[in-house]
Amino acid sequence: MDDPILTIEEREAINNGRWFSSLSPSLRHDILRCAWVKRYKDGELIGARGEPPEQWVACAKGAVRVSSTSVSGKQITLTYVEPGIWFGDTSLLDGERRTHDAYAHGDTTVLNVAKADFKKILAQHVELYEALLRLHARRIRLLYGLVEDLNTLPLRARLAKQLLHLARSYGMPSLSDGQDIRIGLQLAQEELAQLLGASRQRVNQELKAMEREGAIRIEPGGLVVRDREFLMRIADTDH
Repeated sequence: MDDPILTIEEREAINNGRWFSSLSPSLRHDILRCAWVKRYKDGELIGARGEPPEQWVACAKGAVRVSSTSVSGKQITLTYVEPGIWFGDTSLLDGERRTHDAYAHGDTTVLNVAKADFKKILAQHVELYEALLRLHARRIRLLYGLVEDLNTLPLRARLAKQLLHLARSYGMPSLSDGQDIRIGLQLAQEELAQLLGASRQRVNQELKAMEREGAIRIEPGGLVVRDREFLMRIADTDH
């Protein structure tokens, strides 16, 4: 379902994004002026692997699940794009086809900038080139960090880091206890395991251990972080 107007919350998510908020007011204005809104239901395809790049995209609400398909045909979740994050610029810059599938995770709103408008803004704002370089540099650092963690940290530490990231990106006060942080992104344990490169059984064991230790609470609707400091100690010391 298309809707030409962002809600107040969706506009705040875009404007408050770490990268987007660092741009000059004139550049932000020109990007938003030519952007259009599209809303998706849970599980709907946003972009398919192999498609030619046609637009630059930002998540404004919900999440975008980026996945790949294994040789056996199984979908593997690689990451979730949170509100305020822009993506799709790599294919627009190098002209190659999209490398992954993108699906809505929950009710999701995205902001789109057409390829022609993206190129026009690049031509008018040299600042955008430098900003995209910073954005790609940050992605590379994050990627190297993930590879390093996968090869050097035990699952327990990787899980703690992932839970802290999810709490920062999707956290909201728990209704039962205002000190607790409920992770608003609902993930099945299989999806969480894929993010960590581990089996669902091992992730389930670690989650139950963290629950016994009082760091988290497992509820039917998702996970609740009860002790961020404890998780931070696990992430920093479990090497």
